[in-house]
Amino acid sequence: MQPDTATLTLLADRPVLVRKLRDNIDGALKVLLTTGCFTIKDCDVVQLPVYTPSQQVRRLLDQVRFKGETAAKTLLQYLEQTETTRPNPEDKENHLSANCMLYQKKLQSSVAAQSHSLSTYGGTGHFSLDDIYTDGLLEVIDGSGETTTLGLEDVVGPVGTLNEDADTFLVSGEAGSGKSILLQRLHLLWAREALLTNTFLLFPFSCRKLNAEPRELSLKELLFLHCCWPDRGQDEVFQFILDHPNLVLFTFDGLDEFKQGFTDEERHCCPTKQVPIPVLLFNLLQGTLMKGVMKVVTSRPQAVGQSLKHYLRKEVLLKGFAPGGIDCFVRKHHSDPAMARRVLESLQANTVLLSLCHIPVFCWIVTKCHLELLGGQDGIPQTITDVYLLVLQHFFQRKSSQPQGVLGKAWLEEHLDTVLKLGQLALEGLGASCYVFSGYELQRIGLTEQDVSMGFLIYCNDLSVTDCKRYEFLHITLQCFFAALYVVLNRNSDRSVIYRLFQPQYKQLSGLSQRCLGHCIDSSVEGWESRVTETPNLQITAQFVSGLLSQRHHNLLLDCCPTAVRERKAKQVVKSLSKSMQRHFKSIPRPVEGEKKSMHAMPSFVWLIKCIYEMQDSSIAQDTMAKLDVEHLKLTYCNIGPVECTALAYVLKYLRNPVGLQLDHNSVGDVGVEQLLPCLHICHSLYLRNNNISDEGIRKLLEKGMKCERFQKIALFNNNLTDACTQHFAWLLKSKQNFLSLRLGNNNITSQGAEQLAEGLSYNQSLQFLGFWGNKIGDRGAEALADALKNSTTLIWLSLVDNGVGSAGACALAKLISQSKTLEELWLNKNSISREGVECLIEALKMNSSVKEVWLRGNNLSPEEEEELSKQESRLTF
Repeated sequence: MQPDTATLTLLADRPVLVRKLRDNIDGALKVLLTTGCFTIKDCDVVQLPVYTPSQQVRRLLDQVRFKGETAAKTLLQYLEQTETTRPNPEDKENHLSANCMLYQKKLQSSVAAQSHSLSTYGGTGHFSLDDIYTDGLLEVIDGSGETTTLGLEDVVGPVGTLNEDADTFLVSGEAGSGKSILLQRLHLLWAREALLTNTFLLFPFSCRKLNAEPRELSLKELLFLHCCWPDRGQDEVFQFILDHPNLVLFTFDGLDEFKQGFTDEERHCCPTKQVPIPVLLFNLLQGTLMKGVMKVVTSRPQAVGQSLKHYLRKEVLLKGFAPGGIDCFVRKHHSDPAMARRVLESLQANTVLLSLCHIPVFCWIVTKCHLELLGGQDGIPQTITDVYLLVLQHFFQRKSSQPQGVLGKAWLEEHLDTVLKLGQLALEGLGASCYVFSGYELQRIGLTEQDVSMGFLIYCNDLSVTDCKRYEFLHITLQCFFAALYVVLNRNSDRSVIYRLFQPQYKQLSGLSQRCLGHCIDSSVEGWESRVTETPNLQITAQFVSGLLSQRHHNLLLDCCPTAVRERKAKQVVKSLSKSMQRHFKSIPRPVEGEKKSMHAMPSFVWLIKCIYEMQDSSIAQDTMAKLDVEHLKLTYCNIGPVECTALAYVLKYLRNPVGLQLDHNSVGDVGVEQLLPCLHICHSLYLRNNNISDEGIRKLLEKGMKCERFQKIALFNNNLTDACTQHFAWLLKSKQNFLSLRLGNNNITSQGAEQLAEGLSYNQSLQFLGFWGNKIGDRGAEALADALKNSTTLIWLSLVDNGVGSAGACALAKLISQSKTLEELWLNKNSISREGVECLIEALKMNSSVKEVWLRGNNLSPEEEEELSKQESRLTF
């Protein structure tokens, strides 16, 4: 082998190696350990219990690459020795006919041709998917609410299954989170036989292109017309599909872009009968038609109602880039390491921009427009509108006739005609849930070949329903941006347009007809009255409208639209935002006596906050927060990522009274934590359970938290915390003698972390609640905590559930019980405490009347022992 050949093989064949190693990871580690390539510590890092098998394999491959060529050769040699030949589909399925095998090869070739490169994120060129694909963060929530991180190969796997009888897998994520690219990667790996190896035939569909299918089709026609037509034996191939649904996979990209909402009212089960496309699609998804065929569907979360969720096998959440994804993505896009380093340094210097880049489409824009970013005179982008103006400038500059492609200050005015025509096309498309446009539609609006050559529209070359050219915008968010430009810059638009954009969701859906957005487009467009506009896209458009009407862009738009018209529209936006917020605040129920006044915000509340942020006007944020009077703001399961954290902090920092901010079960991450810091001074409590936060995020949070007098409680259950975070908490507890509650359950904290935390606890005289559920502190950690807390005059509640605590730890905790005058509850379920440890606890309880309950379920006790011991002390719960 040439130098580094084996290491390069690990990188090039990574998806295949992950599949091969999942069932052989113990053997691989043993070989690497015995040959001296790995240490025991290396093996422990790979086999952390929080990792799924696929994640362990990926960590193993990373470690082997780091170790170098010798380790890589050793691993590959091991695989050569242990790999068994994969069963041939002919052996499994009664010797498939030559026609079926021929069709599979043709379908694989067709899918590979469609999937191997990206034009959607370039417009003027193609990128190899292998060169630029970067993993996203995939998570699944099981029935008990536990979150598990998945790999691409796990999307159709068993982890996270909620309904064994269903066949549809949903991948949901916000616009720009990378759903289409993920599906494209899945297709390419199947075509290469590197993934989904039990799937004999895979049929990919685009919902936005199915929208353009006017005919009624049978299932056979749908498969063969829209995907790949068999060269021979069509009936035989189709019969194979009907007879072997377990070997077939359908994918439907962009269900949220389908004109008609899901319904299960019209049932259809005949594969040869022609029916409208919506009937065909919905019956496939619910399993009435072709039961047993796996279906993978992508959609934005808002488009998936309860009626469809009833038919889901599981839902996988795509939350943008995984940790390290931004760095990887930028380096893949820049062959020049120095340029990649400059772009990354500029991102690290501006955390607002870095937070935007966690959404892949924004990261692409920043990477694509790096020259404007690094050399721009208008400052670093702060908002989503800033980022899209950057891409607008980039594409115009690329086509500029000026020397060296330099645009003048009036660059938008110079291209205003093109912008307005593209904007009209975009807005009409949103009004009709249309994302694919014919050449006739472009011609009707007046778009020329020169306009199209700018690169904002790309040619759809895989639409089989017609021979004429069809076009689509580079990305749905770009279509929304052009629609917003049209709303802002069109001098003749109806005054009601902006008001309608900010209507509540139910009114937005019902009012978007000729009486609404129809006023600002050509009223002769056929069928406008009967079409339904998609609410999420209108909300994105409203965000862009808010940003474009910000004072930040006054000079840019100065000569594009009369100042009086823009000022009138800006006032409309401010008024609309104010009214929408008031509706939210009025819906807050009165608190039950003895409870805090709280508001459980809906996703539309987050959208309004983002609109306010886009305007970058502190007076609007101040006026909004002056009307909010709650003690607890709950934003759980609201798809809060770093972008949303930036907007929330910008607005919430103007709250008049302290608030408890609950952001459990979102995608805050380390960057999001940093974006929340400007509003930490107004938070008395911060709940960040299940948010993929690491020790580094906690370090930055607590550095700020120690300076915030009102900050008294934090909950960080189920994040990525290790022993390293406990030294920061120790400093917090030493310096803040008003801190009340610390909950660190289900992380990766060991006895070492418990000992570090104990140093801070021994100095603290305010903590009332300490939660350590689901860590691994053992007896040693329990002894350290018990010793540190024995003189506490404030501790009320302590949980060490599922921590590997034995009788030695229980005896140490017994000393805490005997000395404490405030402790009321001690939770020790799911540990390894035997009779000896429980007897120590009983003796301590005899000297303490303030303790109300000690929980001991799931320890090393027989039923007879539990019954006997509970009779001795009624406060023990087994």
